[in-house]
Amino acid sequence: MSLFRTARWSRREVLKQSGMLSAFGAVTSISPLAATAQQKASAQRTITHEGTESDNLFTRIGVRPIVNGRGTFTIISGSRSLPQVKQAMYDASFYFVHLDELMDAVGKELGQLTGAEWGIATTGCEAAIALATIACIAGTDPEKSQALPYIKTRDQVIIPKHSRNPYDFGVRMTGVEIVEVDSADELRSKLSERTAMIYILSGPDAERGPLSIPSICSIAKEKGIPVFVDAAAEEPLVPNIHIQHGASLVGYSGGKCMRGPQSSGMLIGQKDLCRAAYFQAAPHHNYGRAYKCSKEEVMGLLAAVRQWYKRDHAAEQQEWLSWLQYIERRVKGLPSVTTEYLQPEDLSNRSPRLRIHWDATSLKITGTELVARLDAGAPRILVDGGTGTRPAHMASSITIMPYMMDPGEDRIIADAIYEGLTKPGHYEDPVIPTGAPAQVDGKWAIAIQYSRGVGEQHFILEQSGGDLTGRQQGELYKADLKGSIHANQLELHSNMDVSGNTIPWTFRGIVEGNTIVGTVNMGEYGDASWKATRV
Repeated sequence: MSLFRTARWSRREVLKQSGMLSAFGAVTSISPLAATAQQKASAQRTITHEGTESDNLFTRIGVRPIVNGRGTFTIISGSRSLPQVKQAMYDASFYFVHLDELMDAVGKELGQLTGAEWGIATTGCEAAIALATIACIAGTDPEKSQALPYIKTRDQVIIPKHSRNPYDFGVRMTGVEIVEVDSADELRSKLSERTAMIYILSGPDAERGPLSIPSICSIAKEKGIPVFVDAAAEEPLVPNIHIQHGASLVGYSGGKCMRGPQSSGMLIGQKDLCRAAYFQAAPHHNYGRAYKCSKEEVMGLLAAVRQWYKRDHAAEQQEWLSWLQYIERRVKGLPSVTTEYLQPEDLSNRSPRLRIHWDATSLKITGTELVARLDAGAPRILVDGGTGTRPAHMASSITIMPYMMDPGEDRIIADAIYEGLTKPGHYEDPVIPTGAPAQVDGKWAIAIQYSRGVGEQHFILEQSGGDLTGRQQGELYKADLKGSIHANQLELHSNMDVSGNTIPWTFRGIVEGNTIVGTVNMGEYGDASWKATRV
């Protein structure tokens, strides 16, 4: 009989039967309760930083590490965790604890540290969004929790139009209906017994106007509707301005400015709602079971929050500025180079940035070419965007954000930028084919071959010489097309508004009679091949 069909077998017992547990135990750390003093000292020596820029655990598997002049973007692994966070996670790994008891203790301290009633650790701010939504729908009712996402009471979440964004997936994935509003009167008219929660993305648009956070909270309070504020990239100020404005819950990333575990988040606010959010998450068998936060992540987040209120933030800002000033001094004397400093507009990503401008006609390299060169270099450097394309747009720039840089990396970045601007190498203008443009106006059926699956769309194109405009009808959404055609080479662009997000499409192809064949780029969603057939 299969072990997995035997009643009351734990995963540990399955490992024992397969002979895996003894092998696994040989490489794990020693229990602090059983370890001798010599064993403990030996274990402490095992947590050391090994490797160099060119030879480390990432390069050995073919992954190139990054000097981060861009910021706390998840795609480039967020922030560099604090030493206190690393130590807390390492220490936590030696013990077994009851997770309910752990979150109860941590929740109380997070509340004390942040000035909220309570708090919980989550697996990122997106998990905080989802768990907050579930808590507002089902509370701690086990029947409703088990029935999700199919319960039909309190199944709407209101989102102001200005707050729609890619991260409201955390709300949508719970199965609720999204109700968009664009005025205070519309908000009042949409509030009902079906309203579980109001979601607001904190930012400049939520700080002013009739649908500001204070205004929304005031309206919601009249009906007793909880308000969640998404403050993922913000600093957790004390007193908390969102709670002062009336928010019921506030979500933060633990892996951005706080420099906790990258996969961690924090949900703070009303005690009953925070506890309901944890009730819905692992280790409990409810709708949020997928959001499992390990004891190492919980204690790492707590260490980061503790440290946040001890750090000298003014000194950090001054150090970041000094790094940018060093980079500026390195390049400012070059022909056509000018610089400007950019300051954050709100509480998110509180770091100055340096933007370097130049004329690519003079320095022979555009901003997009320099960004690619820095990315391909050794060490690999990523910066916060570049502009300039040849031959039509030679006014160029790159932007550097020092938020997650380490001491000395300002010199590395400065040297690489200086070398790129003074020794650019040779770049050719793109070859534009000559000849009369092929006629592509009319209706086209589009087949997109994704890495998994085929997408079907339709284009209606209008043509004036080499200029193209038209309409893109996707499987679910639509967008306006704009582009050009030179001889038989076509290029079309669109920005397709989807639920809280935008998909950028760049279609490139070769016209061959009544067909067009080429590749399409979709930004973060990658590339695919496509074929159009005239209808």
